[in-house]
Amino acid sequence: MAEPIFERLCLIGLGLIGSSIARVARERGDIARTVVACDHGVGVAARVRELDLADVVEVDAATAVQGCDGVILCTPVGSFAGLMRQIAPHLAPGTVLSDTGSTKGSVLRDVLPLLPGGVHLAPAHPMAGTEHSGPDAGFSALFQGRYVILTPLPETPADAQEKIAELWRRAGAMLETMDPATHDKVVAIVSHLPHLLAFTICSTADDLAQETREQVLKFAASGFRDFTRIASSDVDMWRDIFVNNREALLEMLARFSEDAHALGRAVRWNETQFIEDRIRRGRKIRRSLIEIKQA
Repeated sequence: MAEPIFERLCLIGLGLIGSSIARVARERGDIARTVVACDHGVGVAARVRELDLADVVEVDAATAVQGCDGVILCTPVGSFAGLMRQIAPHLAPGTVLSDTGSTKGSVLRDVLPLLPGGVHLAPAHPMAGTEHSGPDAGFSALFQGRYVILTPLPETPADAQEKIAELWRRAGAMLETMDPATHDKVVAIVSHLPHLLAFTICSTADDLAQETREQVLKFAASGFRDFTRIASSDVDMWRDIFVNNREALLEMLARFSEDAHALGRAVRWNETQFIEDRIRRGRKIRRSLIEIKQA
């Protein structure tokens, strides 16, 4: 077995992503010699102990990071600034600090000003997940064959960035590198906008008159069911994502709105060629995803 990447790795936030990393680390044994799990929810921490997801379980982040050479923030991105104020005085020089946040501009905004000297920031974003949350939702195969986007910083030493890259390789992920601004635009269209639309469609259905609403739910076709799956995602996480990727999300929403109005006009005026083109383009995207094994 290969030498562990970290002597002592702290995972802060044991939801779907954090608990999945913990499971991979526990199963493999070559990611960290000691796994520390931290979640401020006493009930969550107790459940993490029951599931034996870590060698050490803490509810206080400042205590959890002490003596760790690797720390990964797995909480909603809106919590990062507050977390950094708690843990910054206790991070040892040489520690590699990473995250799993779905926005990267906000990570730099909230983390860099509080980063102690000698601590190395190596942001990352696993493009994997389900609609479930909490420590019971995680599973070690979550990252297998999925992309993790790295957004390396010029000032971060190459060996620190490589440790995070190797962690994700050992978790089974494929790696892609982007600058933070490009990352935030890409995820706005492939992840954040679809969630915004799903939440909106389900809210629209919920606002229908009671009799009609019951029929909608009773006879929901697969398309609506797919939206409800996405719309059942974690409230805190998605609130924070929308707020912290505001500019990129609103830009993509504006583009989508223009395209949706164009298709609506085509339907109104029976412009079948335009309608067929949009359907074919959708089918093409789907085939492409299947070909690269991302669907």
